[in-house]
Amino acid sequence: MKRIVDISPEAYQKHRIHGEDRCWIETNCYVDVLVELIHGLGFEPIAGLPFTFAIDFEGDQWTFFKYPHADVFELYGLDIQELNPWKSLVEHVENQVLLGRPVLVELDSFFLPDTAGTAYQLEHVKTTVAVNAISVAERRMEYWHNQGYYALAPADFNAIFQMDGLVHDRMLPPYVELVKRRCHPEPVTADALLQKSLSLFQKHLQRAPQVNPFITFKEKFRKDFEWLMLEPIEVFHKYSFATLRQYGACFELCETYVLWLQAQGEKGLDDSAQAFHRIANTAKAFQFQLARAIARKKPMPMEPLDAMANDWQLAMSQLTQRYL
Repeated sequence: MKRIVDISPEAYQKHRIHGEDRCWIETNCYVDVLVELIHGLGFEPIAGLPFTFAIDFEGDQWTFFKYPHADVFELYGLDIQELNPWKSLVEHVENQVLLGRPVLVELDSFFLPDTAGTAYQLEHVKTTVAVNAISVAERRMEYWHNQGYYALAPADFNAIFQMDGLVHDRMLPPYVELVKRRCHPEPVTADALLQKSLSLFQKHLQRAPQVNPFITFKEKFRKDFEWLMLEPIEVFHKYSFATLRQYGACFELCETYVLWLQAQGEKGLDDSAQAFHRIANTAKAFQFQLARAIARKKPMPMEPLDAMANDWQLAMSQLTQRYL
């Protein structure tokens, strides 16, 4: 089996962003896989989190936040490029891994055993993985996904890549990216990484919403709650992922970044860190409250949204005054 990074699923230590002490252990598939890919390649993914501060309510969902490719290149020398799958998918993946390039590819969670209990053999759900090792002859693959690093056995390998005559309905080819590792002229010191990260932080603070996003979300949520009461629980789960989970997980990453800045010697950020911590935890509690309210057909209190709006204003005001 050809490996890019010499690691194994059994010995892999996931990044602390996915630690059991987190309020939101998972964020979204693209951020989670980039966290572990960057970590697995030997870099600190927290330095690349400034993009989280630009999250906004987009009218029908919160921003599906992602590491910008330009930031990943600036900080880690990782050049992410789209791959055009004009041959069979497995050929492309094998070829790029042989060239030493991890492959970010959309696969079906129905055949990914690390999703056991949620999607594996239960539901066809698109998700992004980062392939680090593959052997077509042995029908095996190792990949970063969600919270860690996993292996694909021959049966699932055959199914996911449609090998040995297996054919599934697929309307369009998956979206695929390759990761070219560009070496910096010299090792990036901790101070240089901090300065690059702070420069990106300033840029993303300039992209932050000009209107408190919790104010606009509260107005829409009042209307959404009325029809959610009439919908099946599956609709609630989709709604929650697009709204409460997105901003809850994102603001916990904001807290993580602010705490990282403090660890690098930046001062006077306690209020911001605590405010983001409260938003992340209030969002988790609000999600449970919403589920109960829908199940019991009871009214939903709006005060938590007001509290989160106040915390967002407090945190962002402090950071913009300090860094802009």
